[in-house]
Amino acid sequence: QVQLVESGGGLVQAGGSLRLSCAASGSIFRFLHMAWYRQAPGKQRELVATITSGGSTNYADSVKGRFTISRDGAKNTVYLQMNSLKPEDTAVYYCNRHGALSGDYWGQGTQVTVSS
Repeated sequence: QVQLVESGGGLVQAGGSLRLSCAASGSIFRFLHMAWYRQAPGKQRELVATITSGGSTNYADSVKGRFTISRDGAKNTVYLQMNSLKPEDTAVYYCNRHGALSGDYWGQGTQVTVSS
């Protein structure tokens, strides 16, 4: 089973930037399509961005043009560069394989708070 450790969150003013990292264990990582998700208080977890094993990316409309997902196979790490942050981006951010279900293993996530 792949273990996931997210980091890089914090408190930032609107318009600022953060770069999240997700370190994954396991040799199968490079074969997995990965994704970043987020969950705001009182809301369901939502898909933010995806990246295939080959590096193709896709984004939720709400973050398109502001967020960039990438991966480094040598480091077994997935990144999320977040620019022009808005208060509505405030959430706990998680990475996981694309298509992960709520009952699957999830890491602890990393809190992102954007102040207005």
